[in-house]
Amino acid sequence: MPRYLILRLDGPMQAWGTHTFEDFRPSNFYPTRSGLLGLLAACLGIERSDHNGQVALAASVEFSVRVDTTVERLDRKQLVKKSGVKLPDFHTVMDARKVDGKANKFPVVSRREYLYDATFTVAVGAKPDAPLALDTIAEALRRPLYTPTLGRRACPPTRPVFDGEAEAANGVEALRDASGSGALIYSESLESCQPLRLRDVPLHGNKRQFGTRLVYLHKETPCL
Repeated sequence: MPRYLILRLDGPMQAWGTHTFEDFRPSNFYPTRSGLLGLLAACLGIERSDHNGQVALAASVEFSVRVDTTVERLDRKQLVKKSGVKLPDFHTVMDARKVDGKANKFPVVSRREYLYDATFTVAVGAKPDAPLALDTIAEALRRPLYTPTLGRRACPPTRPVFDGEAEAANGVEALRDASGSGALIYSESLESCQPLRLRDVPLHGNKRQFGTRLVYLHKETPCL
């Protein structure tokens, strides 16, 4: 039976970036593939400039993400109800870059979205012929070389992100067996009748560019 690494992404603030409009930096409602790869890369010590290492990591893992509505706290032996809220934060930026590349002589107000009090559980599975073994990734999660963050550097986790391992038929079943609960699971490996197309696949090169992928939505009550 396939093996999965279980991650618990819990923090007062998270930000999983989606398409950016210079002075507006929105957050997705759940972790993106690029953000999750960045978290694993930090634990493994893969530099952003190491394109071969980034490509090898991307070719090794697949993700399923559960949006948690209850979570087990480390300091309590009980489940706690939680619901994340998305709110904007405002920054005043001096010398902001204009379209022509020159600095703007006027201050610019930059809006950045964050998820507050959100919690996600992630099942990390291995792709066929993965260049990096799950054992290597699990060891890096236990002893990360760089501090993992929840989408942005200003968003540290409140607990260790590694929450153990599981064996299941697929990532969705692994999440349904994990502690806590959630009504929605987004899986890039197990198909459903509700596919979503996301543009969050990093294209490794000198510029930050992204490709698209299909993610399949799974609910507690299956669609007809």
